[in-house]
Amino acid sequence: MDEEELNISVRKFLKMVGVSSQREIEHAVARAVQEGAIAGTETFPARMKLEIPGLRLEAAFDGEIRLEATGGAP
Repeated sequence: MDEEELNISVRKFLKMVGVSSQREIEHAVARAVQEGAIAGTETFPARMKLEIPGLRLEAAFDGEIRLEATGGAP
């Protein structure tokens, strides 16, 4: 196994997922605000699921998407 190639490919994958996910979330928020479905002040629970069937890997990551600052540090 080539550790360097593994590291590079994992980083590329995570960068693609991060950039694409951010874009999708931003578009969904803008659309919901424009349609009047949300006020733009909400906080939404979020879950990301990672699956790599060939490695029998399933992992879920929970967090939240805040549309306004809550007064503390980001």
